[in-house]
Amino acid sequence: MRFLIVRRKALTVVGCLLAAALMFTVVDHPAIVGASTTARQLPIYCVQRDQKLVSVSFDAAWGNEDTQTLIDILGKYDVKATFFVVGSWVDKYPESVKALHDAGHEVMNHSDTHPHMGQLSAEEIAADVQACNDKIEGATGVRPTLIRPPYGEYNDTVIATIRSLGMEPIQWDVDSLDWKEISADEIVQRVMSKVQPGSIVLFHNAAVHTPEALPTILEGLLRQGYRVVPISQLLLDGDYTIDHTGRQLPLRESAS
Repeated sequence: MRFLIVRRKALTVVGCLLAAALMFTVVDHPAIVGASTTARQLPIYCVQRDQKLVSVSFDAAWGNEDTQTLIDILGKYDVKATFFVVGSWVDKYPESVKALHDAGHEVMNHSDTHPHMGQLSAEEIAADVQACNDKIEGATGVRPTLIRPPYGEYNDTVIATIRSLGMEPIQWDVDSLDWKEISADEIVQRVMSKVQPGSIVLFHNAAVHTPEALPTILEGLLRQGYRVVPISQLLLDGDYTIDHTGRQLPLRESAS
C-alpha cells in the first residue's frame, strides 16, 4: 500500500525495514491505530542511513529521579540525546529541562498533558502541542521542532495537525521496553540486537534499570563504530519519502 504525505517537502512511499515491521507486535506502535485499506499519514520511525548513525531518545512524562544521572552518563561518553518532555513535566522540573538544554541535549515536545491525541480534534491537538512548545521555549530559549505523540498513538488528524504546525512527528524502531522494569541485561540485549544504521532508540528518563543499562549500550554502539546524534541530526535534509511503516528515505529512492 502506498500513500502520499504532504509537507513542506515532497513525500512518497517505498518498501519497509524488517526491524520496523517487528515493531507492530509491540504496544504503542502502528497496530494501535489499526490496519487500513486507505491512505494513512505516518510519523518517522527510523531513517535510511548508509553511515552508522543512530539516535538515543528519552520520554519524560512522570518521575525525575534519574535525569541528572542520565545527563552525567551521556556526558561521560560525549553523547547528545533527544528528550521528549511533557509540558506538565516542564512545570514541575524546569531546572531539569534547563539542565538538559545546557548539557547540549535536544529538548522536544511530548505533548502538554499527555492525552490520547487520537481522541482530540485538530484544534485541541494544536492547542496542546503549542502549549508544550511555549513551556519548553520558555525554559530553554529554543522552540521544539519535533514531537513524539503520547503512548505512541496517532491518526491522520494527529499527524496532519502536527505537520501543519511545522513540526515532525517522531516514533522509534528500537524499543528498550525499560518501562516494563525488565533487567539491565535484557534492556542491553534488546537494544543491541535490534539497532541498525538510522535507528531511533526509545528509553524513559525514570525507568528503573535504564541508568544501569545505558553505559553498556553506549559503549557497545561506539565500539561498533556508531556515532550517536540527536534526532534532528539523524533526519534527512531536502526532499524525502516515507515508507508505509515510517522509514524516512531520500526522495531519489522512489525511482528505484
